Amino acid sequence: MASVMPRAGRRGKRLMAEMNVVPYIDVTLVLLIIFMITAPLVTQSVNVELPQAASQVVDTGDKEPVFVTIDAKGQVFCDLNSDPKEPIEETVLITKLASVNKYKPGTQFLVRGDAGVNYGRVVEVFAMMQAAGLSNVGLMTDPPAKK
Repeated sequence: MASVMPRAGRRGKRLMAEMNVVPYIDVTLVLLIIFMITAPLVTQSVNVELPQAASQVVDTGDKEPVFVTIDAKGQVFCDLNSDPKEPIEETVLITKLASVNKYKPGTQFLVRGDAGVNYGRVVEVFAMMQAAGLSNVGLMTDPPAKK
């Protein structure tokens, strides 16, 4: 006759089905800190001195506007470029602007022209934007200084 022996360790202990989430919280907080530090560094732009004029603030809604910048030398920059601080070629600019206009209709396009740039250069950039099929284009200015 075979004797039945109780299995050791199975009766007295119950399995715990809990997950330790502390390491996940630590990783999440570290990622949050990294993004908080790097986010201000991502926004790059070219420094231009905008002309001063009385104007109204344009409501862009919930869509982020696209900035096309013309510096004092007449070089064109765009925040859609892989490096926003590098001048963009005119054909590349037209292609990128047309793509945004096609896939994100209603996007506001703003031209930031330096106060020292030749007016003819600003008109050339407007013509390029018109060639890209844009109809929602605005000029950026600084409000005049209060006396």
